[in-house]
Amino acid sequence: MSNETSEANGFWYWGVGAFIFAGSDTVTSVSGADYHTPDYVLDNGELVTIDLSPQRDSVWGDYARTLILENGTPLEDARQTSNPQWLEGVSAEHRLHTHFRKVAAPSMTFHELAREMNDHISTLGFENLDFRGNLGHSIENDMAHRVFLEAGNHRRLDSVEMVTFEPHIRRPGGTFGYKHENIYHFHNDHLYAL
Repeated sequence: MSNETSEANGFWYWGVGAFIFAGSDTVTSVSGADYHTPDYVLDNGELVTIDLSPQRDSVWGDYARTLILENGTPLEDARQTSNPQWLEGVSAEHRLHTHFRKVAAPSMTFHELAREMNDHISTLGFENLDFRGNLGHSIENDMAHRVFLEAGNHRRLDSVEMVTFEPHIRRPGGTFGYKHENIYHFHNDHLYAL
């Protein structure tokens, strides 16, 4: 039996293991170069976004979620919240991922998919909060080689092996932001989450 573990031995995004925001700070979107862990004490009822960037040698992970605490306990599924405002946000994230899997095709460009998904964000009554305006990126061995899911990027989706979809959204002018990120890949022209 091997003693090797699958634990992360580094963090690929600016050396930051987790971006964590709570309450009204969940609308914050910053580069890893500018991130500082906030000094924040969680309440018994709280909305938290967490974005992880673990790395094991040259293999990346990327995962973000909106978590909800009710009565001091994290909900297993944030859609179980009794807060109607928070339910709208986390449900919109799930609808966005469903739409993403439905419309993405290998022959699409990053630009075409970004336009479609930004339009869908607006249709659901939300806005994109990402500080760069993108909705995800390719998974690479070097952070500088990422290909972004953004307007103006005319590379095809099938030019990369894997892509993240990580919309960071809020109601226009709203107090809370929501995130949900998966890594996707195509197999036989169908999109699958890792």
